[in-house]
Amino acid sequence: METGGKNSLIVEKREGEASSINPPTQQKMREADINGTVDEQGGDQSNEVEKNKVCLVRAVVENQDPSCKEVDDLTIRRFLRARNLDVEKASDMLLKCLKWRRMFVPSGHISSSEVPNEIAQNKMFVQGIDKKGRPIAVLIGARHFQNEIGGLDEFKRFVVFTLDRLGSRMPPGQEKFLVIADLQGWGYCNSDLRAYLGALSILQDYYPERLGKLLIIHVPYIFRAVWKAFYPFIDKNTKKKIILVKDKRLKATLLEDIDESQLPETYGGKLRLLPIHEDAQPTT
Repeated sequence: METGGKNSLIVEKREGEASSINPPTQQKMREADINGTVDEQGGDQSNEVEKNKVCLVRAVVENQDPSCKEVDDLTIRRFLRARNLDVEKASDMLLKCLKWRRMFVPSGHISSSEVPNEIAQNKMFVQGIDKKGRPIAVLIGARHFQNEIGGLDEFKRFVVFTLDRLGSRMPPGQEKFLVIADLQGWGYCNSDLRAYLGALSILQDYYPERLGKLLIIHVPYIFRAVWKAFYPFIDKNTKKKIILVKDKRLKATLLEDIDESQLPETYGGKLRLLPIHEDAQPTT
């Protein structure tokens, strides 16, 4: 297996799954103008600055890792934004991601056969899009237990499996997703700080600027101790995207971001939750 080159980043169409670096809808846009994306940080002047800095990052990273040629401009822009448009820091972050991807996902994707114990917990679902066109994922926290068989490594593979699938659901021009984390019934038996930190590290270090919003609902009192230990590890940009929803405002808060037609049935909407491993993937 080569450690560089195209196959380490752009996934062959096996099992219909997609690379996290360039999901199918983003691969088509590699040469597209980044002004054509759903940009929440708009402004012609800022876009021009970003485009110039994208070119600088590409030049720096390609000089050290030729596989960067397969990374689209939108991805580089996300790394730049995660580092406040600092070219040096963004380049370093992207280089580390490319190296990690080759080591942790050598075949270019994670298949369901690599995460059987995590899938068996039936805790991650997808369905619908929010009002901004972002794919919606639902996590049932009370169904997560420490993986005694596959361990932390299998859990981390499942995180990549999930994030890649969410990426493949994004329509052209969209770069983010929304997550509803439902903690109803969550207890100490579900507490798994090492796994939470592992997921956070993968999200922040290798999937920057992918999370659009995280709505944590049905928050039990006993979760506060874990949250207090976990919160300091969340970077400031991610913290801005997290909302702990009050029970009495649950449906009203969800409807601020999600149309009722796209809301899962369990929250008063009309869509059935679909386990993420059963989600049909794009073939183009």
